[in-house]
Amino acid sequence: MRDCLSFVLNGQRQTLRTIPPATTLLNYLRKTERLTGTKEGCAEGDCGACTVVIGELRDGRVRQRAVNACILLLPMLEGRSVTTVERLRGEDGALHPVQQALVDSHGSQCGFCTPGFVMSLYAAYLGEPKPAPGRIGDILAGNLCRCTGYGPIVRAAQAMYDLPSAADARRGDRDRAQLEAIAHDETVVLDCEGRRFFSPATLDAFARLYAENPEATILSGATDVGLWITKLHRDIATFISTSRVPELHTIAEEGAILRIGAAATWSDLEEPIGRHFPDFGELLRRFAGVQVRNVATIGGNIANGSPIGDAPPALIALGARVVLRKGSATRTLPLDAFFIAYGRQDRQPGEFVEAIEVPLLDRPERLKCYKISKRFDQDISAVCGCFNIDVADGAVRDARICYGGMAGTPKRASHVEAALAGRPWTLATVTDALPAFERDYTPLTDMRGSATYRAQVAKNLLVKYFHETHDPLQQSRLVGRAAAFG
Repeated sequence: MRDCLSFVLNGQRQTLRTIPPATTLLNYLRKTERLTGTKEGCAEGDCGACTVVIGELRDGRVRQRAVNACILLLPMLEGRSVTTVERLRGEDGALHPVQQALVDSHGSQCGFCTPGFVMSLYAAYLGEPKPAPGRIGDILAGNLCRCTGYGPIVRAAQAMYDLPSAADARRGDRDRAQLEAIAHDETVVLDCEGRRFFSPATLDAFARLYAENPEATILSGATDVGLWITKLHRDIATFISTSRVPELHTIAEEGAILRIGAAATWSDLEEPIGRHFPDFGELLRRFAGVQVRNVATIGGNIANGSPIGDAPPALIALGARVVLRKGSATRTLPLDAFFIAYGRQDRQPGEFVEAIEVPLLDRPERLKCYKISKRFDQDISAVCGCFNIDVADGAVRDARICYGGMAGTPKRASHVEAALAGRPWTLATVTDALPAFERDYTPLTDMRGSATYRAQVAKNLLVKYFHETHDPLQQSRLVGRAAAFG
């Protein structure tokens, strides 16, 4: 075991020992390193003013991704690099192409949010080819400009690719060498004033630590746990991190099953999910912003048991199973059986989510996912409805319908499913099934919608699903309309 944290900050190796495990990266940068270009806006991962770029070794290369420093805990940097806006300027003082493009396009007004925009664009500049305008919107969905200067910022995002940077290649080679130098497979244990942080490097070590410390908080992306610290001010005694456990990050096709490690991030899942389930892939595009998707994990989205998490309804509609592990023992159960009641899951002390198994569909167009929220980006669902209805010879052979935001857990519409099963797939059948929603759900009223609104939306989404799947021409019109709006 090691008792120190090793990472690279702006090209310089750092080794730390006596640090409180709940220290956020943002506070460390601003208060300890005095790197104040990284700003604090919301302290909850919404505004993007604190965006930095995290690098890690993947298949012999350094993968750079934008993340929110305000909710990322400093010990999560073990074996990684972090780049802040201060590093972007060249040794001769010249601006980086991203910065120069923003200057040339007049893409900064008050300037508070500008470093965050720079770092989001810098990650894109390093990691992907020149994007279409619609893609730029996705890249910047996690950054808010209070002066609403989005037009010039988008123009800067297009122009920055015309300004090459030779310094990035040199930095990339140096970063790779530095990350290789600090790579290891030992468990890191940090202990400061009775608060502990464990960072194991193998699945067996992770399982053993959690079995021995069942009261510990499992930490993956910290997009939820980080808010416990910054907003609820919880004092967490023990963390066990999934960040360095490769088995928990694996995504593999095993026959007719897509097996997803619990620590796979939503950014990692965008391609395989989008390829196998296009509508689910489109739903993922609306998960928070890029900075959150770069660290938030599928296992975290499931294990926190939120009734408004958007992934469980889609996974339940697909018939997904959750693999649980305690020590060396594993068990598998249907995902819908994992959720017992609000705040309760079928999980024993010391047992954790190891993987999710998702059956692949022979006709992926059967799955439709609908997120109803007040904003397209960066918003929590009022209702999320997901449908997987198998129609053969004009009749419903099987129906799996699941909603989020309608109950204390993600919940199947079992009475609606029964009302559809075996009947002709017609509008009359759908209409006859609508009253069954009242037996399945008793939604609540809150800031995102009234109970009456939610109940009506749930019914309307089933009708929408029928029209989109029963009338190919109508579906084509909807797809065309969506494409027109980017």
